[in-house]
Amino acid sequence: MAAEFYSCRNHGKRAWRPLAVLFVLAVLAVPGGQQQQQGRGHKRDADCANCVDDSGFGNSLGSSSLNRWTMPLLKLGEKRYYLGIFFKANWYRANRFCRFHGMQLASISSAEENQLLEDHVKAQGLGLEHFWTSGTDQGEEGVFFWLSNGRPVTYTNWNAGEPNNFRYENGEEEHCLELWNRDGKGLKWNDTPCSFETFFVCEVQ
Repeated sequence: MAAEFYSCRNHGKRAWRPLAVLFVLAVLAVPGGQQQQQGRGHKRDADCANCVDDSGFGNSLGSSSLNRWTMPLLKLGEKRYYLGIFFKANWYRANRFCRFHGMQLASISSAEENQLLEDHVKAQGLGLEHFWTSGTDQGEEGVFFWLSNGRPVTYTNWNAGEPNNFRYENGEEEHCLELWNRDGKGLKWNDTPCSFETFFVCEVQ
């Protein structure tokens, strides 16, 4: 029965394919159709300059639901940030989420940027949580760079004794940079396994 159903379904696809092609050609032939669509998109962007489109992502990282207005960005200094605090993710999944929405995991190039982020995180009552940034030394051990822009890490704000690339019993090492108030001295930096699931910070420059 499975093979029979598969065959029938494929036959249906073949039957509809010419009609689908004709429909696409008809849409493209409408004068100004593309410009009108773009115009509507720009108008919606102007209505919410600090929002990004999360269409097709959703909480499950793969749904096709349209949910355009649920990601307000906070302007701090020269950047706009989004705190990913609705679910925890490993470094790769957090990076995918940011990139899918036209952002990237945050980079920190100055003490001012670090302080602005710290103040905002504390104001949300999240000062003891962990947050991913785009920092990593996966290319070369001990040489950290920001994946978001490819630049080397110059300004640093490590917790005492970090980065130490601690090796765990399962053989995993620490290659991704998180923000963490480990010693009660503020939101400083720590290298940790990239598989660790935590909150994250996206940015738009």
